[in-house]
Amino acid sequence: MLQSPTPTELMTFCQDQSDATPNEPSSSLRDPKLLEVPHARSRSTSLNLSTTVSTDAGSSERHLLGSGHRNVPPSSPKSSDAALRPDPGDEHLFNIDENPFAFSPGQLGKLISPKSLAAFVSLGGLAGLVRGLKSDRQNGIGADERHIAESITFDQATADTSSQDPSPHDQRTSPSPAQHKGKEQAPFVDRKRVFGENQLPERKSKSFLQLAWIALQDRVLILLSVAAIVSLALGLYQTFGQSHHEGAKVEWVEGVAIIVAIAIVVFVGALNDWQKERQFRKLNRKKEDRLVKVVRSGSPVTLSVHDVVVGDVMMLEPGDVIPADGVFIDGHNVSCDESSATGESDLVKKRPGDDVFRELRQGQIPRLKKMDPFIISGARVLDGVGTFLVTAVGQNSSHGKTMMSLREDPGLTPLQSKLNVLAGYIAKLGSGAGCLLFFVLLIEFLARLPGNDESPEEKGQNFLQILITSITIIVVAVPEGLPLAVTLSLAFATRRMTRENNLVRHLQSCETMGNATVICSDKTGTLTENVMTVVSGALGSEPTLLFDTGGDGTTVETVCAKDEHVSGAAPTDAEPEHLSSIQLNQISSKLDTEFQGFLRAAIASNTTAFEGKDGSGQTFVGTKTETALLAWARRCFGLGPLSVERANDSLQQLFPFNSQHKCMGAVVQLTQHIKSTSGPRYRLFVKGAPEVVLAQCTGTLDDVTALPARVPLSDSGRDDIKRIISRFASRSLRTLALAYRDFDRWPPEASDTAGTGAESSDVALTDISRDMTWIGVVGIQDPVRQGVPAAIEECRAASVSVKMVTGDNIETARAIGRECGILDAQHENSGAVMEGQQFRQLSDEDRASVAKDLCVLARSSPEDKRILVKVLKDLEEIVAVTGDGTNDAPALKVADVGFSMGITGTEVAKEASDIILMDDNFASIVKALGWGRAINDSVKKFLQFQLTVNITAVVITFVTAVSDSEETSVLNAVQLLWVNLIMDTFAALALATDPPSESTLHRRPEPRAASLITLTMWKMILGQSIYQLVVCFVLWFSGPSTLGYPEKQLRTLIFNVFVFMQIFKLVNSRRIDNQLNIFEGLHRNWLFFFMMAIMVGGQMIIIFVGGEAFVVVRLTGTQWAISICLGFGSIPIGILIRLFPDSILRRCGETVKKHWPRWLRFPAKKGRDEESISPPVGSDRYNAVFFGIRDDLDFLRRVRGGRIRALSEALSRSDEAERASHQPILRASSRTRNRSSSARSSNLPPISPMLSAVGMPGIVFASVGGLSPVEPHSPDR
Repeated sequence: MLQSPTPTELMTFCQDQSDATPNEPSSSLRDPKLLEVPHARSRSTSLNLSTTVSTDAGSSERHLLGSGHRNVPPSSPKSSDAALRPDPGDEHLFNIDENPFAFSPGQLGKLISPKSLAAFVSLGGLAGLVRGLKSDRQNGIGADERHIAESITFDQATADTSSQDPSPHDQRTSPSPAQHKGKEQAPFVDRKRVFGENQLPERKSKSFLQLAWIALQDRVLILLSVAAIVSLALGLYQTFGQSHHEGAKVEWVEGVAIIVAIAIVVFVGALNDWQKERQFRKLNRKKEDRLVKVVRSGSPVTLSVHDVVVGDVMMLEPGDVIPADGVFIDGHNVSCDESSATGESDLVKKRPGDDVFRELRQGQIPRLKKMDPFIISGARVLDGVGTFLVTAVGQNSSHGKTMMSLREDPGLTPLQSKLNVLAGYIAKLGSGAGCLLFFVLLIEFLARLPGNDESPEEKGQNFLQILITSITIIVVAVPEGLPLAVTLSLAFATRRMTRENNLVRHLQSCETMGNATVICSDKTGTLTENVMTVVSGALGSEPTLLFDTGGDGTTVETVCAKDEHVSGAAPTDAEPEHLSSIQLNQISSKLDTEFQGFLRAAIASNTTAFEGKDGSGQTFVGTKTETALLAWARRCFGLGPLSVERANDSLQQLFPFNSQHKCMGAVVQLTQHIKSTSGPRYRLFVKGAPEVVLAQCTGTLDDVTALPARVPLSDSGRDDIKRIISRFASRSLRTLALAYRDFDRWPPEASDTAGTGAESSDVALTDISRDMTWIGVVGIQDPVRQGVPAAIEECRAASVSVKMVTGDNIETARAIGRECGILDAQHENSGAVMEGQQFRQLSDEDRASVAKDLCVLARSSPEDKRILVKVLKDLEEIVAVTGDGTNDAPALKVADVGFSMGITGTEVAKEASDIILMDDNFASIVKALGWGRAINDSVKKFLQFQLTVNITAVVITFVTAVSDSEETSVLNAVQLLWVNLIMDTFAALALATDPPSESTLHRRPEPRAASLITLTMWKMILGQSIYQLVVCFVLWFSGPSTLGYPEKQLRTLIFNVFVFMQIFKLVNSRRIDNQLNIFEGLHRNWLFFFMMAIMVGGQMIIIFVGGEAFVVVRLTGTQWAISICLGFGSIPIGILIRLFPDSILRRCGETVKKHWPRWLRFPAKKGRDEESISPPVGSDRYNAVFFGIRDDLDFLRRVRGGRIRALSEALSRSDEAERASHQPILRASSRTRNRSSSARSSNLPPISPMLSAVGMPGIVFASVGGLSPVEPHSPDR
C-alpha cells in the first residue's frame, strides 16, 4: 500500500515526473497537472463544471487565471519556496515588520493570483491557513480582538497534521486580545496593519488650484487675457509715460478690470467643479458600502463590507457579490459565476478546502479534476450556502487589484451629450458673429486711419478695444453653462434623492426616469411592508385542521364565509365534515406533542436564517418569509435556539430556494421519527409554492391532533387543499406549503431519483421532490404599505402605468392588486391578470397586444419579468423595473431604469441596477420619477434663459458697435463678462436646483425623440428676445433726444436695464409650459433667492462703485426706477407670450421651414441615430454616443480648450474604462461603423462663420417650425 505523499513530495513529483506519460505506472500519482486547479476551458465548450469529469489527463493543462485572469501554462514548483516566490515588484508584500501571523499578504496572494493548489498545499491547506491567521473555522475571530498577544511562525502553521483529520472544533486558534493600557484602541489593529483594510484608497481628486488651472486653459479666455494684458501695458504707458490731459489717469483701469473679471469667472467655475466633485465623491462612497455577514466569536454578525478583515469567516448566500478572496470552508451546493472576475463563463462549483487537501495528499487525480476551493472577490454566488476564510482584502484582493488598475472617470449622461451637441452649434453661431463683428469694425477702423490724428498708442488701444469686444462676444456666445447646468442639476438631485431613499448608481437613470411610461414593480417589500406574520394555516388533509388568528373568537369558517363574495375567489362547496377549526393561539394544545417536534424539525432545518440580536433582544435574521415561519414555530410550538434544533437532526444537504422551481429543501439524518422505532434514516423536508409542492405529493397525514400517520392523498383531499389555498390567497395572504419524503440511504439510490444515483452534492431537488407527503399550508400576512395606493394614483395622474410582477399565486396577486389600486373594476375581467407561464407561452404578437393592458403578472419567474420588459420596450415604452433577486439581473439590465432593493436585494441585483431603493418602498420610485422630471425641467429652464441672453447680448453688441461712430458697443467687455457670469453660473445654480413642483407629475412623459427645446420654449425665447431688443434699441437710438441724458449716463442706464431684464427673466424662466404661476414651489428653493440677491447686490455695487473699471456712472432715483420697471416688464410680457396660441407660431414656423433656402440648412449628421444620443440606460449601445459626441465637441475644444478640453479627455477615459469594465461593451465592427460615419460627416463642407452669423436670425425662426441641427430620427431608422 502506497503511503500518502506529503505536500513537499507532491510538488517534487510534479517536477521530476513532468515528462512521464499517462500510461506510466507512476503517472497517476505524479501527474504534472496534479496541483493545478482544473476545468480551464474555452468559452465555446462552457457548461456546468460540477457535472464534468475529464478522463484525459491532459485536459487540464493550464492554471486558472493569473493576475490578469488569463489562462497561463502552469509552473511546476519544486518546493514551497518556489510556489510562494515573490513576483518582481511585489517583494514589499512578503516582508512585513513585526508580523504576528504566519503568513504575509504576498504569500496569501499567491493562492488566487493565479489560482494555485501548489500554494494552497505550501500554506498547509485550510487547517494551516486557519492556524496561521489566528482564526477559527467555526467561531471566526474574536469580536473584541485588537492586538495579537502571541505570534505564530510559518513552520508552526504549516506543520503536518495528517495523522488526524481536522475537525471543525479542534482548530480553535483565535487568540485572546492583548491588553494595552491607556485609551481604548480600534479593533483588529494588527490585522489591518499587516493585511490592510477592505476598501480601496480613495482616488485623489483635483485640488481647487488644479481645477482653476484647467478652467484657465480656456483658449478664448487666454486670448482675452493676452489682449487685456496688452491693453493694460498700453494704458500704463499712456498714464505714466506720456503727458496727460486734465482728469483722472484711468487708461489702465479697463485692462485691470478685464483681468479681474476673468479671475472671477475662473474662480467661480473652479468652485463649481470642486463642489461637483465633492458631491459625486460622497455618492460613490455610499454606493460602495454594503452589509455582509460574518461569524465572530461564534455568532453571525452583519457589518459593513469595509469592516471585513483577513481571518474573518464570511457567510455565502445566493446573490452575494463576494467582497474578498478566500478559501471555501464548508457549505451546500455553492456554485459561483466567476465570469466578471476571470472572463470564463463556466459555473464553478466550490469544494471544501479540507476535501481538496485530502485528495491532494492521496493523489486521486480523477476526483481532483473537479476540485476548486478558491473564492474570488468580485465573483457572484449563484447557488448554495456556506462559509469561507478570508485571505485577502482591499487592494490586495484580486478584484481590488483590477479596480485599482481601472479607476475610471464617469462618462457623460445622454442629456449632457445632447446639450454639448447643441452648445457646439450655438458656439459656431456666436463665433461667427464675433468674427463678423471683428472684420466689420476692422474695416471701419482701417477706413478712418488716413484722417485720424490720434497718437499711435491711442490707435493701438482702439484696435485692442475692437479685438477685446469681438473676443468677449465669443466668450458670451459659447454656452459652457449648458453642461454645467445639467451637472449641477444631477449633483443636487442625486443628493436630494439619497435623502429620499434613492441611491443613484448611474447618473443617466435620473434623466431617463423622468420620461418613464411604465413601472414594473415587485410586490413583496415594495408594494407591501415586508413585515410577515403567519395568521392562518391548514395541517394534514384527512381530516384537515384549520387555524386562524383573532382574539375575537372569529374562526376560519366564518372568515371564509365572509370572503365568499370576493371576485375571483374559487367557488366553494359546502364545508366537508372532516374540517375542524381552531384559533391560532390554541394550536399547541390541540396538536400531538411528537408531531409538534416534527414541525419544529421541518421548519428549523429547512432554512438559511440564523439568530441575531437587535435592540429588542434575540431575533431571526433572514428572508421575511423564513423569519415569519420561524417566529410562528417559536410562538406556537416552543421552537428553541436554532443551533440546538439543528443539532438534534444532522443536516446532510441543503437545497436553497430557487425562483424557477419555487421551492427549497433540506435533508436531515433522523435520530427519531414519528411512529416506529425502526424506519427511514434520512428525511427530505420541502417548502415552497403550494401548487408546486402539492403536485408532487401522493400522500398526506391523517389526524394531526393524535399521532399522525401517512395515508394516501385522495382526490377529494387534494380538492379541499386547493380550496383552502384559494381562500387564503383571496384574503391577500401569501401561501407556503410544507411536505416531506423519507429515504433509507443518502445519497439516494437511482430508483429514488428522477435521474441516476450520484454523490449528494450532485443531486438536484427536482430529482427527489416527488412521491412526497403533504404536511400543510400556512397563510402569511404582508400588509400593503401605507402610502402605496396614493403613490399609484400619482403615477396614474402622471400617465405612468404600473404593473405588478410577483411570484405569488394569481388569487393573492389579484387581491393585492385591488388593495393597492393597480387593479380596478375596469380591468378586473379584461385580461389584466395573467400567470407568468401563460404569458410566456403566447406568441410575440399576442404578447404585444396583452402587455399594454396587463396589470398583474402572477406566479412569474425572473425570465417572465425580462420578457415583459422587452415586449414593453419594443412597444416604444420607457420602462422602469424593480428587482431583488440574483435572477432579476437580466430584467434590470434590459430595462431603461432598474431599481434594486436596498434591504432585501442581493448584491448581484444591486450591481445590475441603476438606482437602489434604500427603503424598498414603491413611494420612493414615484419620488425618483418626480426628480427625473425636475432634472429635465431644470435644464430646459436654463436653456430657455440662456438662449434669450445669447441672442440679445450678441445682437445688441453687434448693432451698437457697428452703428457707433467710435466703434464701441453699448456693452463693453467687462460688462459682458459680468453678464456671462450671471448667465453661466448664477442662473445655472438658481434654476438647476429647483425641486419637483406639485404640477410636475400632472403631465404626460416626453417621448424618446422629444426635442430639447419645445415650441412653447421657442415662443418664450423669441418673445422675450424681441422685447429686450426693442427696449435697448429704443433707449440707444432715441434716448439722447427723448431722455436728454449724457452719453455715459445713457450707456449706464442701458446696461442696468439689460441686466435687470435678465434678472426678472430668470424668474419668468421657472416655467417651460403655458401655465401662468411662475412662483410655484419657489419657497422650497432657498438657493434661488440667494442667487437673486447676489445678482441684484452685485449689479448695485457695480453701478455705485464700479466707476471707470466698468465704465459706468451713478444713476439717479428716476433712472433706477426706469431700470427696475423695464426689467420687471419681462414678467407681464411673459404672461402675454404664454397666452399667445402655440398653433399660430407652429404654422408660421412650418411656412419658414418650407421656404428656407437649402444652402443655409445645417447638413445632417450621418451615422448617429437617436438611440446613440439618448440610448436606454444600461445598454451597450450607449457607448457609441462617445464617438459622435467627441466629434461634435471638436469645434468647442479647438475654440475653447480648458474645461471643454478636460470634458473631451473625460470622454476618452470613459470610453476606455467602459471597454475595460464590460466584456465586451462595444463590438469592433460597431466602433468601426461609428468612426467611419464620423469621418463621412467630417468630409461635409464646413459652415462659414460669416454665413453662420448672417443666417442666425433665420435659424432661430426656422427652428420653431421644426428645423433643428440635432434632428430627431425615427426609432426604426
